[in-house]
Amino acid sequence: MKWIIPVALLMIVISLGSALYFMMKDRGNSSRMVHSLMLRIGLSIALFLGILLAHYFGLIEATGIKVGTN
Repeated sequence: MKWIIPVALLMIVISLGSALYFMMKDRGNSSRMVHSLMLRIGLSIALFLGILLAHYFGLIEATGIKVGTN
């Protein structure tokens, strides 16, 4: 379970890198950059919803920051 979030973050960064590559290579003649950025947005939303659902079902717990305790 601990590997899901890092893998998702890695996929998001790879998608962003591919969008940069397509932007530099295609020079606006192709829609591959747009598709790559749409994939990145979809992965980011899926990761956020996955974290929310995992917290809701008790698979992960919020630790929080304890303020005022020494």
